[in-house]
Amino acid sequence: MTAPSQPAPAWVAAARRQAQCPPVAQRVPLLLGRECVGSVDAAVFDQIGIQRLLDKRWQLSQVEHQGQPAWALPAQEATAALNALALALRTAGCCGPWRDEQLAVCTPDGRRLATVERGAVRVLGLATQAVHLVGCTAGGALWVQQRSFTKPNNPGQWDTLMGGMVSAADSLHEALARETWEEAGLRLEQLQALAAGGQVQFAQPSSEAGGTGYMVERIDWFHATVPEGVVPVNQDGEVARFECLTHGEVHERLAQGAFTPEAALVLAGFYGW
Repeated sequence: MTAPSQPAPAWVAAARRQAQCPPVAQRVPLLLGRECVGSVDAAVFDQIGIQRLLDKRWQLSQVEHQGQPAWALPAQEATAALNALALALRTAGCCGPWRDEQLAVCTPDGRRLATVERGAVRVLGLATQAVHLVGCTAGGALWVQQRSFTKPNNPGQWDTLMGGMVSAADSLHEALARETWEEAGLRLEQLQALAAGGQVQFAQPSSEAGGTGYMVERIDWFHATVPEGVVPVNQDGEVARFECLTHGEVHERLAQGAFTPEAALVLAGFYGW
């Protein structure tokens, strides 16, 4: 099912500009061996007792990268080194919400080098991948969710039927299936006309760790029809409720800024804006 095409509302251009913003403060490249994988606020490592890391088996070193200062961890045992760094950030209160979930750490061309605790990815400026599902009805409406009011990010805001992170253990399809079940209680086999819709890119400052984070994320979004009589039911406690809205109602809430920035741009793509 394709979305009705209308001229793009005024908020869309502003939202896309906001999704591509430079850091608010100087950031220093973060390397694994010779590969640049992220960036760190120039002041962050001064706050975490960096000498403790320098004394450990995984040396965090100051190096030069493309003529500029950079921080580097060894390419060997990179996962252990990154997670030791994440733990040091957490101990110093310089980390995002700790999830006990590993995300892939990749080069810009997508080669996986290591994994790291999810709570550290924004502070370390590491690129992440997420997946969203736009849930249509045969009658021309959309299923949307209101995020739990206890969520650390965007609590209580509206979202697509499903939106979640791709963990290090997931393929894209596995993440789509897992998150659709956990958030909406739906199996992919129940859905009709499931299809890839497109991608949304984010590169913008993050509020995590006192505003020292930077979000670099690619969202792959899909759309499908939820059969008549099938109602989403949350399984993991991260959704406050679901509503089935007409396209006009979705447009109105988008204009009011009621959706998360990620969901808003996914829906802009869905509507062909």
